[in-house]
Amino acid sequence: MDLRCCRFCRKPFQASRFHPEQAACSDSSCQRQRRSQNHKQRLALDAEYRETCRDSARKWRANHRGYWKQYRRAKPESAERNRVQQSQRDLRQRLADLANNNSAVNLKSSVAAVWWLGTAAGERTDLANNNLASAQVFILQRSICKPPAVQRLANNIPLA
Repeated sequence: MDLRCCRFCRKPFQASRFHPEQAACSDSSCQRQRRSQNHKQRLALDAEYRETCRDSARKWRANHRGYWKQYRRAKPESAERNRVQQSQRDLRQRLADLANNNSAVNLKSSVAAVWWLGTAAGERTDLANNNLASAQVFILQRSICKPPAVQRLANNIPLA
């Protein structure tokens, strides 16, 4: 049999004679990645599989009604992290909705200026499609501490 290179860990492995198309080694982490990748691909392509997975999750939630309340009560740090991440996801979605806002017909004579402030503005790369008005965009990013290279540059100290 021929030696192949695993597509996940890049290590050589002996392919199974029963599965000549095998592309991942038998290591548990590689198999987990393979299954996860196949699951995502099948969810994207197969509507019936997607519906079956959705129904399975609904049944589990129906049979375990108080699970998430107990989980959040037992792990408050996880609940807080989720709250923060959800607010970031909500903000990202609001910015995405704004990005394609083209409700104005003709504002070429308008002297409009728009300022985006905060860290979320720096994350958005798709704001270029917003043709609501001519705008100046200022992106200010808040950082808790500057990396050493940035501090050196700010103080006019050469890097090398």
